[in-house]
Amino acid sequence: MAVVNLNFSSIQFDPQHPHIEGAVFSERRLSDLSGYFADEDAYRRCLQDGNPVLYRVYSLEQWTGEGDLAYGFGVLMPGKVGREYFFTKGHYHAWRPAAEVYIGLSGSGFMLLEDETTHESRLLSLTANSVVYVPGCTAHRTINVGSTPLTYIGVYPARAGHDYGSIERDNFRKVLIELNGEPHLMDRSAYLHQLQKGTA
Repeated sequence: MAVVNLNFSSIQFDPQHPHIEGAVFSERRLSDLSGYFADEDAYRRCLQDGNPVLYRVYSLEQWTGEGDLAYGFGVLMPGKVGREYFFTKGHYHAWRPAAEVYIGLSGSGFMLLEDETTHESRLLSLTANSVVYVPGCTAHRTINVGSTPLTYIGVYPARAGHDYGSIERDNFRKVLIELNGEPHLMDRSAYLHQLQKGTA
C-alpha cells in the first residue's frame, strides 16, 4: 500500500501493486486494443477466451507549474496475441518536445520508439534497474516479453499531455513477435504479408 504526501510527494510503494491514493487510475483490457495487434484473427480468438487486463497505470499529475514534473507507475501483464507480445497502446506527447524517462522496476520487456519525422525505430531494453530515455517527438510503447508483470515508472514534464489518437490511426511501423522462442523485431507490413500468406 502506497503512502503519499501530495504536497511533497513522498511515496512508498509495492512495485507489483502500486495502489496510490490520489493517483489517476486507468486500466486497459484486451478489448480496449482492438485494431492495435497485427494478427486480427488471433486477436478475435483471444477475445473469445476472455477479456484479460493488459495493463494498469497510476498517474500523479497534480503539479501544473512551469518546470513541474508528472509521473506514473505502469504494470503490464505477460502474454501474447498470436506471436505478438502484450503491449501498451503507446503514445506521442501532445506537447511534442516533451521527453520522458522510464525506470524499470521488475520484469522483462522493451520500449519500442519511433521518430515522428524520420520514422526510425529503436528497441530498448526495459528491465529491473534499467533506465530508458525517450526523446521528444517520439512515439513510445512498452512491451512485456517475460512471464511476470513488467513494472516501471515514467517521469515526464507536467505539460506533456498524451496523444493516443495518432497511434490509433497509424500504429507503429514495427512489431515485436516471438520467433524461435526469442523476441524479434520486424516491419509490420512484412508481418501482415506473412499472415496473409499463412506463413507467419
